[in-house]
Amino acid sequence: MSTLFNPLINGFHPDPSVVAVDGAYYLATSTFEYLPGIPIHRSTDFETWELIGHVATRPGQLGVEEVPTGGGAWAPTIRHHDGIFHLVITDAMGRGMLHFTATDAAGPWSDGDLLVKADGSGTLEGIDPDIAWDADGTCYVTFSGLQLTGALNPNQPAHLGIQQVRVDLASHRALEEPRSLWSGTGLMFPEAPHLYAIDGAWYLLIAEGGTERGHSISIARGSSPEGPFVGAPGNPLVSARSTPRPIQNTGHGDLVVGPDGDWLCVLLGVRPRSGTRAFSALGRETFVTPVTWDDGWPAIAPVELNPRPGTRVEVDFDGPLDHEWVGIRRLPAEIADLSSREGALVLRADGTTLADSRPVFVGRRQEHLNNAVTVRVDVSGCVGGLAVRYDEGFRLEIEAGRGTVTARAALGGLLQEWSAPLQGDIVDLHLDSAKPGPGWRMVSTSDIFHVGFTADGGERVELAEVDGRFLSSEVAESFTGRVIGVYAVEGDVAVLGWTAEGDDE
Repeated sequence: MSTLFNPLINGFHPDPSVVAVDGAYYLATSTFEYLPGIPIHRSTDFETWELIGHVATRPGQLGVEEVPTGGGAWAPTIRHHDGIFHLVITDAMGRGMLHFTATDAAGPWSDGDLLVKADGSGTLEGIDPDIAWDADGTCYVTFSGLQLTGALNPNQPAHLGIQQVRVDLASHRALEEPRSLWSGTGLMFPEAPHLYAIDGAWYLLIAEGGTERGHSISIARGSSPEGPFVGAPGNPLVSARSTPRPIQNTGHGDLVVGPDGDWLCVLLGVRPRSGTRAFSALGRETFVTPVTWDDGWPAIAPVELNPRPGTRVEVDFDGPLDHEWVGIRRLPAEIADLSSREGALVLRADGTTLADSRPVFVGRRQEHLNNAVTVRVDVSGCVGGLAVRYDEGFRLEIEAGRGTVTARAALGGLLQEWSAPLQGDIVDLHLDSAKPGPGWRMVSTSDIFHVGFTADGGERVELAEVDGRFLSSEVAESFTGRVIGVYAVEGDVAVLGWTAEGDDE
């Protein structure tokens, strides 16, 4: 019997899609402006998952180099048809709606073909595409009709509901103008459609209610992939809104038969903390929950919290970077030099800082609510450090060089710094996040960052305590999550070691 851990995939892994192929499961999630893009996790038992690769590993596959914050790789659907893996996704405010293929889900994947309108005038306009085939081999792309281009008010984009087209995959051109399908129960932002043929019927699963506290999943049924669709009497099937559940924002799901023969739903959610459970430090993560069927309709169980044991990760940079490392709008390989100094990761500054859109930064997702990261850096003749990032405007840094260590909190236009002198060039930098201790009123935050450093084998010097709520998805209003990494702003910064340790108690 499989154990369903929740989160299923810890940390910033939103918009999950899963497919079963020959006894294995392959799960894809969104990456927005980060590269490599679109991670693929693999499991045979739904308990242990391995990150086997990414879809976008080469320049140009995703056009994220110039996308605004929040744009980029949105909501993949991964499927397998006639021996080929297919993945469709919207590169929002980048290339557009894309179709990738691979014979091995670990890669390499194709360069990505634009899915274009029937008249060839441009890419299909919408987000969260799904791909499915009927028994005759006709390919259907079903998507959310959110219009990201040409909106008079970018905060109020037009929404055309759930739409669908038949597509010729040889030319990647739609064979018709988009048709409207069923768009839910009337809640805002119908999105994340997935189309399934099950026991002679077609089912259209969607998310609605927005990706915040009102997020939910609903389903409809019809006799054809084109509908007409009739909604389930119990819609929405799952939502955590107005409940005391520890996992909120549950929605954006995908159905699959699990290893024990029972149906499962993978979906996104958040783990908010504070007295009013207001702040989600890690952003949207991947969860899983059982599905049962009655009279032709599925029922999705509420998502139960079941965290994995804590982990410890040590990196000594004696070999290539593993798949967990990401860069911001550029690949880690473009800026991570592992050859010029043995046992070190060297980052060469190029005039950018973390306030810029493409900084010299490589990092890993924060995976646990309680988390401590220490890096050892050699800052002789250079300046760089360790940072936790939500985006350009919401970040916390500890920076060393030129005889000084500085902690810097940049929080939505507000900037505060704390500094101390540094003796020597090799220093351990510390970023620890933990539950608030005594003295915090009514637990009004998600966590507290303790920022400090250790030099010359001496005592740890505490520079600052920073309220973690400012680095949460609700405050940053971010689709991503915390990414912790090393960066350079002047000269060549040598990173000599990395340790991350955390748990979810």
